[in-house]
Amino acid sequence: MANREGRRFVIVGNGAAGSTCAQTLRQEDPSCQVTLITDEPYPLYNRVTLPRMLKNEVPASRVFLKTVAWHAEAGIRFLPETRVARISVEEHTVLTAAGAEIPWDALLVATGGRPNRLEAPGGDALNCLNFQYYDDTVALSEQIEHSRSAVAVGGSFIAYELAEAFHVRGLDVTWLIRGPRWLRRILDEEGGALVDAIAAAHGVHVLHGQEVDHVVVRDGVATGVVTTGGHMLDCQLVGSGLGLTMNTELMADTGVRTGKGILTDRHLATNVPGIFAAGDIAEYEDEITGHHHLMGTWDNALAHGRVAALNMLGGQEPYVDVPTYQSGLFDTIISVLGVTPETLPEAISLTRCDVAARSYRKLFFNEDRLVGAVLIGSVKGKKRLMDMIRQHARLASEKERQALLQ
Repeated sequence: MANREGRRFVIVGNGAAGSTCAQTLRQEDPSCQVTLITDEPYPLYNRVTLPRMLKNEVPASRVFLKTVAWHAEAGIRFLPETRVARISVEEHTVLTAAGAEIPWDALLVATGGRPNRLEAPGGDALNCLNFQYYDDTVALSEQIEHSRSAVAVGGSFIAYELAEAFHVRGLDVTWLIRGPRWLRRILDEEGGALVDAIAAAHGVHVLHGQEVDHVVVRDGVATGVVTTGGHMLDCQLVGSGLGLTMNTELMADTGVRTGKGILTDRHLATNVPGIFAAGDIAEYEDEITGHHHLMGTWDNALAHGRVAALNMLGGQEPYVDVPTYQSGLFDTIISVLGVTPETLPEAISLTRCDVAARSYRKLFFNEDRLVGAVLIGSVKGKKRLMDMIRQHARLASEKERQALLQ
């Protein structure tokens, strides 16, 4: 790959995608100039570790992956607590809220998404909190210390992580889910019932088909939640996992196409030359399915950062991978592979569920091609499934498909 002496690269967002991109750029072209901008006060930290920090399983010191000094040693200009006000395509500059203009030859936007707040009346109480950033983890942990009971709101992975952490920290927990089950677009009725049984075995009360009608607030502090089903839930803490809104506002007036996130091709390039997107915000063209979709996982962000860097340097590296997400699920595990009906609604599925063994396998097909899977309990055969998804494996017969469930 040919390098151009002194090329200027600007990266907005220092999560896994942005930080990996910055590091890769410097490794591939030591002569380049890299500026890494974040509105947070911190260098890179591991968001995958935040649930363990909230459960008091790891100290805060183990969450941070980089230091300010590391950036200086790596030759990366690091600008924390810096908000970008505007991107100029004509001038090839980034304008900060403080008035600084930073020129770029190629730009990466890796701004991710912000958590949706609880919109119910009283949802702005001091102890109604989200869980996305390091500061959120600190605030939640401090509030747990002064609480006896908590409500976790939402049908997302974040809501589950809140429910589990509250339980582990000794609180009486109610998990409030608007839909008929957790991960309602991925799991079917059997899978949802299995998750409910696992939660109940840990003393977590699950309420489905209800939302927060209003939060009972006294002197600015939540003291309870009233559901749309009329349940009054006493609590001293409300934690919400209600999805993300992608931070696409910087694309205004740039001509960059957006959907839920920033639309890119399989090289993570936008329709505007020189501008790339990576990580949670990249609504990228998936070579495996031919669809555009978002994938908010740590591994995906790391891989995006590397591919974006190579292409910002002039390469034509496609992003080709099987997105994966794995998490604890109280005393078991859940693994999601490839594409699910969240991003491919027309996918058909096959399921096997063994409640007694706490085992669940669900496979997703696009016509006769395996495109995704979800496993609860045993993850035996996970690598084989990933290889088949990656290889565009076709399974024309029902017998072949059923064999993968075993």
